[in-house]
Amino acid sequence: MNAEAAADKATEILNRNTEVQLTEDLATHSKKIVFNLSGNSGLDANDQDKFDAELKKAFPDAQLELSESNVVQPFIGKRFLTNGLIALGLTSLFIIIYVRFRFKKISGLSAGVIGLIALVHDVLVVFFIFVIFKMPINDSFIAVTLTIIGYSINDTIVIYDRIRENKPYFEKKTFEELVDTSINQSLSRSINTSITTGISILIVCILAFAYNIDSIKTFAIPMLVGVISGCYSTVCLAGPMLVMWHKRQQEA
Repeated sequence: MNAEAAADKATEILNRNTEVQLTEDLATHSKKIVFNLSGNSGLDANDQDKFDAELKKAFPDAQLELSESNVVQPFIGKRFLTNGLIALGLTSLFIIIYVRFRFKKISGLSAGVIGLIALVHDVLVVFFIFVIFKMPINDSFIAVTLTIIGYSINDTIVIYDRIRENKPYFEKKTFEELVDTSINQSLSRSINTSITTGISILIVCILAFAYNIDSIKTFAIPMLVGVISGCYSTVCLAGPMLVMWHKRQQEA
């Protein structure tokens, strides 16, 4: 029994779009199949009995048993999305405030705003990965997004800190040269950190595919891409945009 065949059969029985996730308990080697149904209402008892019977008939060798059934009403999904967006909004606000006061010497407000723009880039990349691979927008999305935000802003702050430390020693250099030198000094650190983190996540991805653990796949795959995106945005977006902002301030 595979996820695609189960999803097709469930859609045929219920006439509703159905997503299927297969998980396996590594300790007991027992397998669990989860059906996620779209729509504005759940299944009543009769529909559940019919669904259960039809599945057992279609997959007699699978020895299916209903373990639990949960209904997520639309207002719960809306509340989940709202709370997630609030969490992201507050995180972004606190990041700007922190960078604003921590890096006054290199125009803290602009540094905070540019760092946030780089984070928006990373979040959009993660979102597109969920869309491309048709992954459900659930708690895994929020977990990956918050993790990538923390990871990426930490990498950006390392470069900001290097710029601040170098500023007294490179007073004769232009701001563009100062940023370029600081990025080059931090480049090996950023790449090595991303490679180390990426290898760890890649191992998790391989194990998730080996044991067909969908819940881990929906976290590890976007996380791996997000780490790469975070390294890129820090080196190639945050620094150059900070230089562009500084030039515009001087021209104004």
